[in-house]
Amino acid sequence: MKHDSLFALAHGELAAVEKELASVINSQVELVTEIGCHLLRAGGKRLRPALYILCSKSGRAERTTTLPVAVAIELIHMATLVHDDVIDNAATRRGLATANACWGNSVSVLAGDFLFAKAFALVAAHGGVEALQVLTKTICAICEGEISQARDLFNPEQTEETYLARIGQKTADFIAASCELGALSAGLPAADVYALRQYGRAIGMAFQITDDLLDITASSDQVGKPVGNDLRQGVLTLPVIYAMHNSPHGEELRRLIAARAMSDVDIEQGLALIRDTDAVEYCYRRAGEYLATARRSLPTALPGDVLKSLKDIADFIGLRKY
Repeated sequence: MKHDSLFALAHGELAAVEKELASVINSQVELVTEIGCHLLRAGGKRLRPALYILCSKSGRAERTTTLPVAVAIELIHMATLVHDDVIDNAATRRGLATANACWGNSVSVLAGDFLFAKAFALVAAHGGVEALQVLTKTICAICEGEISQARDLFNPEQTEETYLARIGQKTADFIAASCELGALSAGLPAADVYALRQYGRAIGMAFQITDDLLDITASSDQVGKPVGNDLRQGVLTLPVIYAMHNSPHGEELRRLIAARAMSDVDIEQGLALIRDTDAVEYCYRRAGEYLATARRSLPTALPGDVLKSLKDIADFIGLRKY
């Protein structure tokens, strides 16, 4: 399934979001605009605003409100990526140089802050207090997840439970919030709002698990950044944790991680140890369980085209290889 057809129902609104993003990032300071344009050129799936728009189509949402909030959601996502790249000292994302690689950490952090501020100006003007509360709570969760990750770098004592809690905060809560806000804008009953939030959270968990798998299984060209980078940075993902506990060579993998300074040879050795187990298959099964939860969570009263689109997104995440 192609990305464009996946979001066909929201195509017009997403085109408007893209146009508005280009307008919102403009600043009187030329460098700020330059950085914003660079980030937009990197593109992205626009999954979060797409889910927000699709859920908003379940009821009586007004485009004059939904468009600014959709733009704000993507601005927040862009800001978190800029800050992530600074934290990880990343050189590339989506095949392009990161902002920190081009302009340094200090300017990049401030650029991320600028995007956050622009986003919340839009939400304050168009989304109302409830949307502000949902999004501020979400950003707190993202920060807590990042701090937990930083605390546990290169820690081989991590468990699947700690990993799932971390990605719930870092990724799934934001996708859940996007669906929740769309449902709220549509004026859906509280039970359906909750159900769509649960759908979004399950989608987010599966999305992050499959994303982490790509660091093990994909090529650098496919993901637009070096493979094995999570392992190099000491970020222990589900396939790594599974292999440590289920491989006959788990102790060797634990020693590599605990040593912290991993060479390219160490990274290749670590990846080989992981691939030599059924870690990849296990992770796809776990992602599949979350996607099954997502499908079950969908309210049956949704309009048929919306319901189909949301089910198609779950199918896409289960199959994606990039």
